Amino acid sequence: MENTLGIPIIPDNEDERLAKLRSLNLLDTHREEGPFKHIASMAARMFNVPIALVNLVEGEYVHTKSNAGLDVTEAVPRGTSLCSLAVLRQEATVFENALSEPCLLANPMVTGGMGLRFYAAAPLTTSDGFNIGALCLIDTEPREFSEAEKRVLENLASVVMDNIERGTT
Repeated sequence: MENTLGIPIIPDNEDERLAKLRSLNLLDTHREEGPFKHIASMAARMFNVPIALVNLVEGEYVHTKSNAGLDVTEAVPRGTSLCSLAVLRQEATVFENALSEPCLLANPMVTGGMGLRFYAAAPLTTSDGFNIGALCLIDTEPREFSEAEKRVLENLASVVMDNIERGTT
């Protein structure tokens, strides 16, 4: 599978990653109003962004488990979602100005009505090393994002994973 520009978005461990995601029984549950909602709201406030999402990257779609600032009801095709890129890395993925990223210029979230300009996401990494989703920050304005901010976002993503793995979702 590739994104909107034909860039591969499937990790080498895709089968195992999907098996791990499915074993957590998160995909068949409703959107979360508990800990994930609080973490998304806290992230939006901490980073002063209008949108924060807790997303799970499934085989064909990206599912929003919880969010702040966006009324998400439908899963997004994996080839469109920037979270598909975030699960490819062990550290935060950051696009400070999406319009200056050639790989994003055909993405409908950037060129369409959402007007995404800034995106930062830290992977949700299980204790055994599988990236099953991402904690994402979105803004319609470009912005700088420091190394210290990346570490804070990664720490918040760890809190999401702790809640998932303890079964407190």
